[in-house]
Order: sequence, then C-alpha cells, then structure tokens
Amino acid sequence: MPPATDYDHIKARLHRFLIEKTDFIKVKDSLNDDQLRMYVDRAVGVLCQETNTIIPMEDRLRLVREISSSVISLGPIRLLLEDKEVTEIMINGAKQVYAQKAGKIFLTDVRFDDNNHLMHTIQKILAASGTSRRVDESSPYVDFSMNDGSRVNILLPPCSLVGPVMTIRKFSRDINTMDNLIDIGTLTRPMALFLVAAVKAKLNIVFCGATGSGKTTVLNVLSRHIPEDERIITIEDTAELRLHQAHVVSLQSKAANVEGKGAVSIRDLFINSLRMRPDRIIVGEIRGEEILDMIQSITSGHSGTLAIVHADSPEECFNRMITMMLMSGIRLTGDQIRRQVANAVDLIVYSELFMDGKRRIVNISDLWYDRQTEKVRHEDIFTFKQERMDENGTVHGQWVLNKRVPSSVEKFAKRNVKLPPDFLQL
Repeated sequence: MPPATDYDHIKARLHRFLIEKTDFIKVKDSLNDDQLRMYVDRAVGVLCQETNTIIPMEDRLRLVREISSSVISLGPIRLLLEDKEVTEIMINGAKQVYAQKAGKIFLTDVRFDDNNHLMHTIQKILAASGTSRRVDESSPYVDFSMNDGSRVNILLPPCSLVGPVMTIRKFSRDINTMDNLIDIGTLTRPMALFLVAAVKAKLNIVFCGATGSGKTTVLNVLSRHIPEDERIITIEDTAELRLHQAHVVSLQSKAANVEGKGAVSIRDLFINSLRMRPDRIIVGEIRGEEILDMIQSITSGHSGTLAIVHADSPEECFNRMITMMLMSGIRLTGDQIRRQVANAVDLIVYSELFMDGKRRIVNISDLWYDRQTEKVRHEDIFTFKQERMDENGTVHGQWVLNKRVPSSVEKFAKRNVKLPPDFLQL
C-alpha cells in the first residue's frame, strides 16, 4: 500500500467525495452531531478503500472533527445564513430573530425551542470557528469570526436580560473587486482609480463611517492592490480582513483570562509590529491609545498605513483621532496634536449606509497642514450629493469631483504612480 497521503490533499479529496459521491448535502441538516461524525467517518473509510490509501488514526480523527465542525448544524438560522440577500442576523433570545435585507431590519419567523437550544447552537458555532475564545457565565461576551469570515458577537446572561444575544454580520464573497463595488453603486470608476493609485503610492488612508456602512469591505477590496512584494502586517480585534497577497502576517488581540491577566491589546500588537520589518501596516479598527503609535510610526517613515475609525463624517473622524491622541496622555498641546495628525494622514474615506440600503462612499477628503496659514485643512476630492428619493425609496444623486491638486501629489510622483490623464488639474 502507498504511504500516508498529504493531509491537506486528502482533506480536499474527502470534501469532493462527500459532495459528489454521497447524499451528504441532503442529509447533513437532519443529522445530530454524533450522527454527522459517524457519517463522515464512514466516508473516510470508503474513500481509503477505494483509493487504496492509508491514513494514520490521528489524521483520521482530525479529518472527521474538522469536516464535521465545518458543516455543524446551525439550527434554525441556517436558511438565513445561506440567504445571500441577508446581510445581518440579530438574535435577541430564543423567540426573537431579526434580519437585515437591503438595509432594512425585520422580524423573521425563525425561532429556537428555548434558550438552551439557542445556547447549544452558540457553542457549536463557536467551536466550529476554530477560535480559542470561549463564552460562559464567567466570561459572558465574545467576538470572533466564522470560517467564511462573518463576524459574530455574543452576549450572555446575566449581562443580557432577554437571554443569549447573538449578532452575525455576514461576510460577502461576492464583493471582491473594484468592479463589484462600482456595480453596486458604492463609488464611481474615477473614484476607484484614484483610490487604487493612492494605495500604490503608499498614502496613509483612514476609512470611517458608522457600523455596517461598508468600511471594512472597501478596505478589503483596496488591499488587493498592495504590491505582492510588500510585507503586510494586519492587526485586528476580530479577524475580518481577507488579504490575498502571499506575504501577510495576521495579528489578533487577546482578551484577559478569568484572572484578569494575559491581555494583549491592539496597541501592544502595533508596537510589536514595528519590529517585524513591515512594508505596510493595516489596522482593523483604531479606538484608543494605539492612535499615538500609529501617528508616530507614520511620521517616522512607515507610510502606506491603512486603518478604520468609527465616525460619522470626515470632520468627526479627524476630531475623534485628536481626542484619542489626547486620551493617550501625550504631553503636547491640542494644536500640536492636530498638526501631527494632519501631517500623518493623507486621505479620509467616509462611507454611509443610505435609506435605500445602498452603501456609498460619500467623501474622499484630502487632509493636510497648511504651513502658510499654520492651520489644519481638509477638502473633499470627491463628494456624493444626494438629489432626491423616488417613490420606491431609491436615493438618487451624483458624485462631484473637486479638481484641486491634492496635497499628496508629491507622493504620487515619488512612487511613479500616475493618475489617469485629465483626472485632476495636475
């Protein structure tokens, strides 16, 4: 008999075998956890027999565990997770399950038997994610990502008075390119060309907006245009970024244990990342003292930083960065901090979820410090102007281009990145 096959190869073959040669897809939702594992184990035995393959018992048990976990029963919410039009699922106890479609939230007819049934589903989803995090009465909340990239937040009693609460923000696999974003009306082609050029020129860009406005989606798509020869470090609380380059180091913060020890913050990871020889640092969300280290790293030569800040406008984004800098305890005046931030950040990209359910980039703002007037200035390069809303609730408007030379024009020239002819008055 031949030697044991490479694990990843046999796992892929088992996937194909289950889908193509068995009725696995039809029966998987009707099986409980033990039945599912037995079904997969029998399939492994048949595959080994048909292909004359030896799999060590340790690898066989691992195969059964991983395949079973990847398709573990999701209970009543499976249909919502498989519905491509549903973007978010909000479970408020066993009897209230809300969903979001086209930006509208509605109560579904999905129900759990009771809170124990819901809690059982929560634990299975958490186990299937492969994360080392846990959730129980002693640690009643957790953030993690599912295998498909969807983000999950869980909050349990006694912190919740309505029973277990789970919120799932689904990851869309259909939005991968700038063309996808253009097709769904997030931005125009000139805006896409400008942002791609800005990423290639290693401008420092902050993406802002409210929850669910599409900030991370835009960042994910733009990150595809980072050159392959760059070493990229990503830093997140919960893994949402999906980069396709080969040389990516993904870092994730760690919460404290039950004894209140062992926490690793975003700031800890950022400081450490500066010693990892990064060409590019991407921060999933800036929300605290790490802003100080980010601004100082940019001004000391780490250009090309991309980051997300929760804010309701470019102006509020800038103000929030100033506030976070002040909260870090840095001994500088407000004016000095504003100058540092304006010198570090090149662009602020603001996204918004409109009433018609569409996510649009409303502003691409140029931020700079004017040495002549000694004031911080920001001016939109692109602005979305809403004109009307029709009887169907669709928002109509257009993007306006301000043909002013951006303050970062020298960075485009330095990196030999050319904007399209006649794009701006350069």
